[in-house]
Amino acid sequence: MAIADQRATSDGKILGLFKLPFRNPSTTTTSSSSGNATSNSQFDGSNPRSYANSNNASSSSVSSVARSLLPTRRRLRLDPSKKLYFPYEPGKQVQSAIRIKNTSKSHVAFKFQTTAPKSCFMRPPGAILTPGESLIATVFKFVEPPENGEKPLDPKTKVKFKIMSLKVKGAMDYAPEIFDEQKDQAVVEQILRVVFLDVERPTPALEKLKRQLAEAEAALEARKKPPEDTGPKIIGEGLVIDEWKERRERYLARQQVEGLDSV
Repeated sequence: MAIADQRATSDGKILGLFKLPFRNPSTTTTSSSSGNATSNSQFDGSNPRSYANSNNASSSSVSSVARSLLPTRRRLRLDPSKKLYFPYEPGKQVQSAIRIKNTSKSHVAFKFQTTAPKSCFMRPPGAILTPGESLIATVFKFVEPPENGEKPLDPKTKVKFKIMSLKVKGAMDYAPEIFDEQKDQAVVEQILRVVFLDVERPTPALEKLKRQLAEAEAALEARKKPPEDTGPKIIGEGLVIDEWKERRERYLARQQVEGLDSV
């Protein structure tokens, strides 16, 4: 019995030694309460600023990622869509044409940019299109003659054009500075590669280019014509003046007759 009691006492001591760290109620309560306090301070109403900041940061990061994954929505439709065709005539200034249409529901400004500003220019270089409006822009380029004086069979060039678009608020006068003021809102619509066409070989692309150039020239001439005068016509004013003169002459003639009669 003594041995049994001693064993039990020793077992109890051993168990007590191992159970001491895990049976400390104050430690457990303190750690759990501190953890709850920390979690409550972050997510309950006691600290709304930190909670709002965390929500705003997470939502902004998600929205930015979503915007980067979404494809860019085009505001303009171009024809041709990816190339600018020029007739190949070395030593001359040649022309190309491109139709630009606003396919959005708002006013859109566009502008041209080129890698060769010294040898190329656009007409118009930029404009503002109303929803559904379209125009044909003309692009001019000087074709450098080949070094050996012979016409190459496959003329190539590194010249490219870029069309930028920008959404604007309502009708306004176009100014290129609006793209500098709103750089973050400007979108690259398309980068156009220059392709030369042999004028001695009729092709569908060459025929289409001729039709577009003729249409662009007609539109330019229409813009040059003075607007029709919808006000009162000059002939109407002339008739009024003539009638006033007749009345004046009759009055003077009657005065002369009366003066003669009195004499």
